[in-house]
Amino acid sequence: MLAGIAATAAVAAQWTGPQAAAAGTGPVRRPAAPLALTLLGTNGGPPPLAARYGVSSALVVNGRTYVVDCGRGAVSQYMRAGLSMTSLAAIFLTHLHADHIVDYYAFPMLSAGASTDAGFRSPIDVYGPGPAGIESTVASAPGQVPGTVEMTKSAGRAYAASPTFFMSEHTGTDPATLLRVHDVLPPAGVGASATHTAPRMTPFIVMENDDVRVTAVLVPHGAVFPAYAYRFDTDHGSVVFSGDTSPAPNLVALARHADVLVHEALYPDGLASLGLPQALIDHILATHTDVADLGRIAAEADVKTLVATHLSPGDPGVVPEAVWRRQLRDSKRRAAFAGAMLLGDDLLHIPVR
Repeated sequence: MLAGIAATAAVAAQWTGPQAAAAGTGPVRRPAAPLALTLLGTNGGPPPLAARYGVSSALVVNGRTYVVDCGRGAVSQYMRAGLSMTSLAAIFLTHLHADHIVDYYAFPMLSAGASTDAGFRSPIDVYGPGPAGIESTVASAPGQVPGTVEMTKSAGRAYAASPTFFMSEHTGTDPATLLRVHDVLPPAGVGASATHTAPRMTPFIVMENDDVRVTAVLVPHGAVFPAYAYRFDTDHGSVVFSGDTSPAPNLVALARHADVLVHEALYPDGLASLGLPQALIDHILATHTDVADLGRIAAEADVKTLVATHLSPGDPGVVPEAVWRRQLRDSKRRAAFAGAMLLGDDLLHIPVR
């Protein structure tokens, strides 16, 4: 407990904008803010950790919740954050790597049709990458690699037993009836493809309603296509999510003058102690963003605050939080970035405005 209090105090001390505080073990009830960000999980990469949950974030706009990515434990963390499933309006997937989607179908599987605040009964929208346009190399899944629409249909077929049994006893709902799934495709004129994954482009609109306007750009992330960064613009401020990316001009353009940029972070020196093959280390370095570059990116985009998440390596036993904070301070100083640099932690809550 004392360690948790100390960590919270250290994180909050870095935050020069609205109050930031880490949540405890139970659900947290906070005064409603018109625009608030909660990091549900902050670990980077598929291997599960005891110390951090998988990458996922929740943005609340005027009482409606928008989830960005659904890493391991996202549903549990959503509830621990004190968020109501009845407030869930949409889910956005930046790309289809396992550590960003593993808990995606758990949202409708566990919550669709439930009669309490742990369930949603009105359809929610899902926005995620469309098909990559390449053939699958998975022996049990021949054909084209699916996008979000087909992936969701396949998940519905794979898990059909549970809702069938529940509905036969008049106690359940078909999860598919409570999802409106949209494949997000880059504009045709951009010339993007699986071999040209992130050409220079201007942001394009993904969705818009009375609360929020969501735009996106393609970002480079190795062989992954499409991979997106998303920007949420509201009457109360703007928040940008980088997804997984190496440093990218598209992202800087998308994040221009945002209140908060939630950006992935890699500490290269931390990889050396993991015993990984050199080829894998080289791949990780080429497809992610060194924490040392975050100050420069924040300064170029002229954001007010940068929040580091998708921490890799995310295990505090490998890279202590003090090291992450020092790296962020050094990056901020070298870039002469005037805004705030905040180290993400699971259930960190930031009222933006």
